[in-house]
Amino acid sequence: MQLIACTHDAHAPAILDILNHAIVTSTALYDYQPRPLASMRAWFDAKASGGFPVIGAVDARGTLLGFASYGTWRAFPAYKYSVEHSVYVREDQRGQGLARRLMQALINAARAQGKHVMVGAIDTANAGSIALHEKLGFTPAGTVRQAGFKFGRWLDVAFYQLILDTPAEPLDG
Repeated sequence: MQLIACTHDAHAPAILDILNHAIVTSTALYDYQPRPLASMRAWFDAKASGGFPVIGAVDARGTLLGFASYGTWRAFPAYKYSVEHSVYVREDQRGQGLARRLMQALINAARAQGKHVMVGAIDTANAGSIALHEKLGFTPAGTVRQAGFKFGRWLDVAFYQLILDTPAEPLDG
């Protein structure tokens, strides 16, 4: 397994497959309908314009096994040092440590970019993701009860945060 920088041309369909599987089978994403391939152009453009990484895990043949990324947490200037991240692993590859490796690479990227807080929004029923975040040093930062409704039930979303030791000299403005 190797970590790589994902691109639209090489990885959009594989990322979309992973996202759409999560949409239709889980509460990892609070979408109802699978996304069309055309949506990936805007997704990658937003990552590129923000300077945000899209890190993939590939096997020896170059097949995407999972990915992680982050983006703007909130659209106000004072939040410029905070990002909201996500990590997804193909269903048949879970439990092998890929999410942990992807998250460690994402944390390193956030430090290198001078980010200060990483925020994860996790469905409270997703015990595996909560355990992973806690093992990586993330701490609970609050829960919004009944924030979503999917599969005929109300969903609670828990926020987990990791405070980084960067940037060395944060600036206003």
